[in-house]
Amino acid sequence: MATSQGKLLQNFQEYLSVEKGLSDNSIYSYGYDLNKFKTYLDKQHIDLLEVQSNDIMKFLTEEKNRKISSKTLAREVVAIRQFYKFLRDEKQVDINPTDKIETPEVSRQIPDHLTQDEIDELFIKISEDNIHELRDKCIFELLYSSGLRISEACSLKLSDVDLNTMTLTVEGKGGRERLVPFGEKSLSILNKYLAKSRPEILKGRPCEYLFVSKKGSYINRKSVWRLLNHYIKRTGIKKKVTPHTLRHSFATHLLENHADLRSVQELLGHIDISTTQIYTHMANKTLKEVHKKFHPRG
Repeated sequence: MATSQGKLLQNFQEYLSVEKGLSDNSIYSYGYDLNKFKTYLDKQHIDLLEVQSNDIMKFLTEEKNRKISSKTLAREVVAIRQFYKFLRDEKQVDINPTDKIETPEVSRQIPDHLTQDEIDELFIKISEDNIHELRDKCIFELLYSSGLRISEACSLKLSDVDLNTMTLTVEGKGGRERLVPFGEKSLSILNKYLAKSRPEILKGRPCEYLFVSKKGSYINRKSVWRLLNHYIKRTGIKKKVTPHTLRHSFATHLLENHADLRSVQELLGHIDISTTQIYTHMANKTLKEVHKKFHPRG
């Protein structure tokens, strides 16, 4: 029975890829959550096709007792719900046992970001004379100045970069493409990287990706995170900084400088504007601090 159950999960992941067009990251997340659920069911000797609502509630209660976040709980409910919707559509089950289970409410945390001074401090600490640091600085520049996700930056190909129009063709979540502009500073460092750093790193080896590793292939997300952490240690910045922090900083600084929310939504590649609205809380907080500090009646 274990083999057939594994096949059900495999068929679901193929459905997510072929019919829903989800990204590899999203499919991996679904698989991770469903395998965790299946492990719980195996311990309870419950078959995937015989799951009842009460079984799912007990699993979620056990997860809560492990002190996992409401965001993770909500994600697990979505994964289980979509899986059983797929099974019902495929006539493997008669009902979806999640029909009466509500998705846990997620408390939306305001993401941390770097100030404009901290961004400057970070970039000053990265040399443009070293071929690898020049590459790293170029990656961080695009993460910050174009608001890219780390996965988007790592998957950029040379053909995605138009130096004449100063735009990037970016494939975001779910395979959705968007055109993202970059500025003069990005153009300058991109030209330096393409002329000096990239050829030196590749040493004649062919590679279609924009950002390359010492091995001659694309640089992966884990490496970028590790490198950013290395450079942050050179600064006086005490915040926890990840590649996504640069994306948060991009959105926050645009709104602080009065960019409209719809434009920021388009630049970030958010489908739902409510996802973008979280950044207005950060911008409003900054504006309140400025008002209190500088207004005569602040």
